[in-house]
Amino acid sequence: MLRERLFDRAFHIGNYAFFGLFSLCCIYPFYYIFINSISDPMMAAKGVYLLPKDITFVVYKEMLTQKAILTSFGVSLSRAVIGTIVTVFCCSLFSYIVTKKEMPLRKTVYRFVVLTLYLHAGLIPWYMTMKWLGLKNHFLLYILPSAIIGFFVILMKTFIEQIPVALEEAAAMEGAGYYTIFSKIIFPLSLPIVATVAVFNAVNQWNSWMDNLFLVNDPRLQTLQLTLLQYLKQSEALASETTRRLLGSQISEHALTPQTVKMAITMIVTTPILCVYPLLQKYFVKGIMLGSIKG
Repeated sequence: MLRERLFDRAFHIGNYAFFGLFSLCCIYPFYYIFINSISDPMMAAKGVYLLPKDITFVVYKEMLTQKAILTSFGVSLSRAVIGTIVTVFCCSLFSYIVTKKEMPLRKTVYRFVVLTLYLHAGLIPWYMTMKWLGLKNHFLLYILPSAIIGFFVILMKTFIEQIPVALEEAAAMEGAGYYTIFSKIIFPLSLPIVATVAVFNAVNQWNSWMDNLFLVNDPRLQTLQLTLLQYLKQSEALASETTRRLLGSQISEHALTPQTVKMAITMIVTTPILCVYPLLQKYFVKGIMLGSIKG
């Protein structure tokens, strides 16, 4: 017994040590980027690894006061919020519909949706289709193409099929229709998988920029990702220009460098998702586990 207890204790210590080290390896890159972005640019150029040195927020102030960044941030935020709401509603309603045996050709329709996971027409047909639908230089380009996503439909359909049919039958006997059953029973009970899909889609919407690159020329519709990518490519010129302006007006003692600009851009892009994900993590894990029981 003593030997078994010692083995169990050693196993737990090794387990905690391994996963603690693994967690540190995941967290430290973000911490490293953050402390370098708020450190004095000259000190950051020499290397900052544990604690920030001569803390300054000049680079964040300069980046967040750029009109193009503020506009694109609003576009990306609207895209993430509206796109996630539309995707969650359309995918959940569609998933509920294809679980009903009364729907004509429901298996055929469902298989066509699943088929989109394996077949993709390519960039040129996609571009021509979006242009033909009139979505070029239109905000709906960010919303409509992702209203129905095959992977999300699979997750939600599998989850909905695990809800007891007796609940729907009882509601139907009281005179409730399909939409009432969906909105009052199915959707509230599906919140774990809904949160999972919301996290997936919000991250996808926030990080997407290819559709903006190919189909949007209007600067008022430019997303944050593409705007910051352009700043990232021009980080050296932006740092030099900002430094000359700040030093010329004698309002800063810190000269910006391309490295600090890149670090700040990285933090601006990743911080919103890092703040949202912990709030939905418990639903995310529960939804994935329940949705994976039945294929």
